[in-house]
Amino acid sequence: MTGNLETAVAALNRRFLVDHPIDAARLVESMGADDAAATLAGQDVGILLPVWRRILPGDGTRIMLELPQETTLALLSEMLPNEALQFLNLMEDADRVRFLAALTPQIGDEISKLMRYPETSAGRLMNPMVQTFRSTMTAWEALQKLRAAGIHRAQSLFIVDDDTRMRSRVFIQDMAIAEDDTPLAELERPVTEYVNAMASVDEVQELLEKDRNADLPVIDTDGKLIGVISHAAMVQSIQEDATADIQTMVGASKDERALSAPMFAVRKRLPWLQINLLTAFMAAAVVGLFENTIAQFTALAVLLPVVAGQSGNAGAQALAVTMRGLALREISIRQWPRVTLKEVNVGLVNGLAVAVTCGLGVYFWSGSFGLVVVIAISMVLAMVAAGFAGAIVPIVLTRLGQDPAQSSSIVLTTVTDIAGFFSFLGIATLLSGML
Repeated sequence: MTGNLETAVAALNRRFLVDHPIDAARLVESMGADDAAATLAGQDVGILLPVWRRILPGDGTRIMLELPQETTLALLSEMLPNEALQFLNLMEDADRVRFLAALTPQIGDEISKLMRYPETSAGRLMNPMVQTFRSTMTAWEALQKLRAAGIHRAQSLFIVDDDTRMRSRVFIQDMAIAEDDTPLAELERPVTEYVNAMASVDEVQELLEKDRNADLPVIDTDGKLIGVISHAAMVQSIQEDATADIQTMVGASKDERALSAPMFAVRKRLPWLQINLLTAFMAAAVVGLFENTIAQFTALAVLLPVVAGQSGNAGAQALAVTMRGLALREISIRQWPRVTLKEVNVGLVNGLAVAVTCGLGVYFWSGSFGLVVVIAISMVLAMVAAGFAGAIVPIVLTRLGQDPAQSSSIVLTTVTDIAGFFSFLGIATLLSGML
């Protein structure tokens, strides 16, 4: 008699799961993980799969951990890789590794590939341990679920529809001050900003700048929530990028640390030092073109570093401002005419001001009006060229798909040295009759 009853109950459960997967998902969510697993353990995976496609991932994950391992593995195998990823991401590391290892190599590798997001993508910044909620839940039920999940520092929770696609959000502050029996449907707000897991970090930063008070949801191609990016994660990423940029600007690797092994540092730095040596020879070759002029007027050799030093500093200022604009998305490469024109104008005005000061100093030192004219004109030309180069170098690197911070200062130094040497010595050669 007992066996017949159990068979009848199992048959009724099966019929309910097949005919009403959405209602079954809601019912299973309301049950404890142990009870739900005991009720579903004997069901065929083909029957459970439609339910799992509509169950809240957090509840589905807890139940999967209580089901027999072969049932959970069968569910993960029958799901699409992105569906399986939703549940695996919510597991502890040890459980996730255990299930991935137990899956067939083909399925396990396919899911593992989805977990390895590109270095500069939103997927690398997101926290996949995110709970989802139903709009029919009350504020008290949602708070209890948050406490049970041990979620801290979340600013909002996300509501999903019957197919577990993201629908809206509820700010935790609103929920905390609401009456216990207030449905989340009365507190929900539309989600206006979200990103795909493969979106770039620049896109994430731009969206978070629009709303500094909200977490940024990350969705998959089906519109299902797979993670959340907090402002703290974004700020940390920006800080890491900034420190890396400081190193790459001068030819050091972003992988190098203060206590890295000496030979590791040598391997990372030496290629760029060799390149820098080549560019230094290029600048020296420019000086060599005017060897006779320098031999005739030795004062030029004394003043040559002055022009090169000033133009180098001016170029570094333009470079820093332009790179900051690109990093913070204040400018785009389409605005290069405006950026370069601005830096050229700055270089012109600064060049004129520095030329006056420098000219006075040279006159009192040498007493040569011709030398004053030469260094004044060359100073203006060199600083204009430096401003142009400081703006255009990172923009060109970005346009070519390269990191604008990668040794840009080495390129800039070459340009400013050549421009400074050529303008100073060239003008001195043209005006040699005044010297």
